[in-house]
Amino acid sequence: MDYKSIKKLEADLWESADLLRAGSKLTSNQYCMPVLGLLFLRYAYSRYKMVEEEILKNRPMRNGRQMPVEAGDFAAKSALFLPKESQYEWLVNLPENVASLGLKNVVGQPMNSLGEVVNNAMELVEQQSEQLIGVLPKSYMDFSDELLGELLRIFNNNLLDEVGGDVIGQIYEFFLNKFAPQVASDDGVFFTPKSLVKTIVNILEPKSGILLDPACGSGGMFVQTGDFVNQKGMNANKTMTFYGQEKTEYNAQLCLMNMAVHGLTGKIKSGDEANTFYNDAHNLNGCCDYVMANPPFNVDKVKAESAENAGRLPFGMPSVNDKKEVSNANYLWISYFYSYLKEGGRAGFVMAASATDSQYKDKDIRESLVKTGHMDVIISVANKFFYTSKKSLPCSLWFIDKGKKDNIKNKVLFIDARNYYTEVDKTRNEWSEWQLKNINAIVWLYRGEIEKYKELINEYKDRIYKYVSESTDKELDDILIQYSDFGDLKCLLKEHIVAKRKYAKECIDACENRKKKAEQIKWDEYLLWLDEILSVVKEANWLYSKFSEGEYDNILGLCKIADVETIEEKGWSLTPGAYVGVAPVEDDGVDFEERMTEIHRELLTLQVESNELLDTISKNLKEMGL
Repeated sequence: MDYKSIKKLEADLWESADLLRAGSKLTSNQYCMPVLGLLFLRYAYSRYKMVEEEILKNRPMRNGRQMPVEAGDFAAKSALFLPKESQYEWLVNLPENVASLGLKNVVGQPMNSLGEVVNNAMELVEQQSEQLIGVLPKSYMDFSDELLGELLRIFNNNLLDEVGGDVIGQIYEFFLNKFAPQVASDDGVFFTPKSLVKTIVNILEPKSGILLDPACGSGGMFVQTGDFVNQKGMNANKTMTFYGQEKTEYNAQLCLMNMAVHGLTGKIKSGDEANTFYNDAHNLNGCCDYVMANPPFNVDKVKAESAENAGRLPFGMPSVNDKKEVSNANYLWISYFYSYLKEGGRAGFVMAASATDSQYKDKDIRESLVKTGHMDVIISVANKFFYTSKKSLPCSLWFIDKGKKDNIKNKVLFIDARNYYTEVDKTRNEWSEWQLKNINAIVWLYRGEIEKYKELINEYKDRIYKYVSESTDKELDDILIQYSDFGDLKCLLKEHIVAKRKYAKECIDACENRKKKAEQIKWDEYLLWLDEILSVVKEANWLYSKFSEGEYDNILGLCKIADVETIEEKGWSLTPGAYVGVAPVEDDGVDFEERMTEIHRELLTLQVESNELLDTISKNLKEMGL
């Protein structure tokens, strides 16, 4: 789903929130979960229909009729089976007079309101998944049938069929941002952006074994890992075991809902026993193949004695203040992540940017970590990656590997990606799918996995050839087929797009008024498609121009491999910028004075057109007697 579609979905959710605010006396915290429950049902139904279609493709016949699907069929595909009375389509099409249907709930009692029917739907879903028992909301009788019916219709939105990844977590963050800014703005409490989660999963490359997220929130790490493993042709539930700790029970409920709707099972603990500072709730110290997390940053007032007694501190305690508290818990988290790993295990996590260079006991711990030879990769991330817009949250991605090859064991790959991102809007940045692949490719080359790099270059070429098959533009076909390298192709495409924009304007201007809109839409779609091609070619050129056929090289301003001795010389800093340096400013080939003249000329033209339009409107109003 693209960004515009997500914004549309959020607008629909805001509409539902407005309805709840006007139609009930519940607080935001009380109505957030019921709304998410309906979203859960709707998204679960979308996935149910998708899996059902797949099952029915090869369904055997009996007595001339195709055999109906059963719960076991869905379990075999790690998907959630939905009984008829919990399917969204059935719920949204119920008549107004529910009592007239003579429906009974799971314990045989009559249901006389829509709220009772939706509560029952939640009960039925819980019966299909042991990990969901007692998790789904069942407070729908707090709403009138009219209000609840309207909410069901709002969530009967086709956009939800296109949503992927940690949808519940993202919408949860949306509601926090809208209705509880005081919670959403607490230091370190944020939803993990999907592109950061994907980067962690892509670099760790989970295949099988135990995965722990000791600050699991709404379960995004589990969802993306499940997708990664399944895309490799394996079954995530069979090859992976998911464990999570989440102190906030509300978030743990979201995690379980999110995992269930993606067909994943896991063991999630919440409450005081799941406070990772003081408890190893699953007794996994030294047992994990993978650790992934986005822990709360810069947490203070952690009881030092309790944390020390809980263990998992192979490098000792961070600094403790006069109140016997750890005033910044970042290095508690880092120590825990390392300690949870077994021999050969890998960890990837988000951490405050300040942690790469913090001093005192933090520096001592960082030195000890580097000297193990297990510190693997550090990536600096640009600001504005987090969903909450009120804080820019500079951060880094850390990767630890207890199974590094000997040739890189005492080396660390530093990547400064602060200038490499896609601007979604003025408040939000992210990595596109191709940018995620490119960052991953740098890590492959560092590890000596050249074949993976070459496969990506071929993937770029295949995608470009696919555009040829989609094209009806002979001139574009010639450009895409006959290019000599990605840089050459980028230049030719830019020229082609400029020419097509000019031609599009001429075509639209020449159209009759009644046909202008259709012509405009046609050209807008085509030009957007051309921009998509150009964006792919730009990313291909970005990667290939730096690493050619697949030989790693330190790139000024982007990446550098540093050994332990070099890191020691830098005072044990793990800040990528301290190693990669600053790249020279690229000349984009634009003549500033010439471009400013063009902009001024365009502005004057727009002003003339605006004045003409105002005159026309004024005349029309006069003719109407207004």
